[in-house]
Amino acid sequence: MFIPKGRRKARYETLRPYLGEVFRTLAQQKESRIEAGHLPADHVHMTITIPPKYAVSQVVGYIKGKSAIHLARVYGERKRNFVGRHFWARGCFVSTVGRDETVIRAYTKKQEQEDQRREQLNLWR
Repeated sequence: MFIPKGRRKARYETLRPYLGEVFRTLAQQKESRIEAGHLPADHVHMTITIPPKYAVSQVVGYIKGKSAIHLARVYGERKRNFVGRHFWARGCFVSTVGRDETVIRAYTKKQEQEDQRREQLNLWR
């Protein structure tokens, strides 16, 4: 799980439809596969299969860095490198999945429903 820097919802909302394909392409470049993923309103949940020769931090860092550059070049106002600007916040939450895979998948789905419920409540404020 990771978030856009400052949880910029407006910017993230416009780019959200393109993120799935970008993440899949970048994961394939590191011989990884995205098993499941959800893009709630202001963060990213992914279940990734990573080969043992890569560190988890290496793959996640690669996906975050290259996706920020790609989004800036293709969908941003800048057509050059995205150097000096950051789309994703520093850090991420990572947990390994073993025998508790069903619990993790259920949590991810429940989290998405909870985020939708919170957004509905915010409409009344």
